[in-house]
Amino acid sequence: MTLTILLTGFGPFPGAPSNPTAALVAQLARLRRPALSEVRLLPHVFQTSYRAVDRDLPRLLAEIKPDAVLMFGLSGKASCLRVEMRARNALSTLVRDAERQQPSFTRILPGGPEALAFDIPAARLVLAARGARVQAVASRDAGRYLCNYLSWRAIEAAGRPAGPNFAAFIHVPRTRPGGRWTMRDLLRGGEAILLAALMETRKRRRMTRR
Repeated sequence: MTLTILLTGFGPFPGAPSNPTAALVAQLARLRRPALSEVRLLPHVFQTSYRAVDRDLPRLLAEIKPDAVLMFGLSGKASCLRVEMRARNALSTLVRDAERQQPSFTRILPGGPEALAFDIPAARLVLAARGARVQAVASRDAGRYLCNYLSWRAIEAAGRPAGPNFAAFIHVPRTRPGGRWTMRDLLRGGEAILLAALMETRKRRRMTRR
C-alpha cells in the first residue's frame, strides 16, 4: 500500500530573504528511487508566520492524511544538519514573523509542559545523513521561533489517534554558491534522512496492523 509523506519547508522571513528549505522540499518530492516506488511525496512551503502554520497544518493533515511528516527549517546558527529531538514550550515576543506579527505570550501552551519530545530514532536519522557524507547532529533546542512552533504543533498532531505515524524536524544551515554548504549538500542529507524516516514509518505501520 502506498505511503504518503508530507515534506514541509518555509519561505523567507525577516533576516533571511532566501530560504533554502523551499527548494529542498520541492527537489526531494521529485526524487525517483526504487525505495520510493510506492511512496507519495507531497511538498508544502509554509509562509513563515504563526497564522500560516495554524491555518495550513491542520488542513494538510486532514486532506492528505500523511503517514509521516518530515519538516525542514533554516537556522542561521546551525553549522550542520540538526535533527531536533523536542519542541520547547516557548515563544519569542521580540521577533516578528513574515506577516510582521509577533506573539504576545512567551509560551505556546500556558501551564503546559516545558517541552514535547519527538518520537523518533534521532540517532538513526543523524547516522543516515552522516552515511551520505553530510555532517549532522541531534539537537535539543529548536529555538523559540516558527520552526519550534511548527514542531510543537506537529508533535501534538502525531500524538492523536488519527495523526501521522512519524514526525520529525530538521534544521538546515544557510547555503551559498561556493560556500561550505550548498543545495547539493542539503539534498544529499535530506534524501538520506527521508529514506531513514520512510523505513521507520513502514515499520510502525506494520506494527499498528498487527
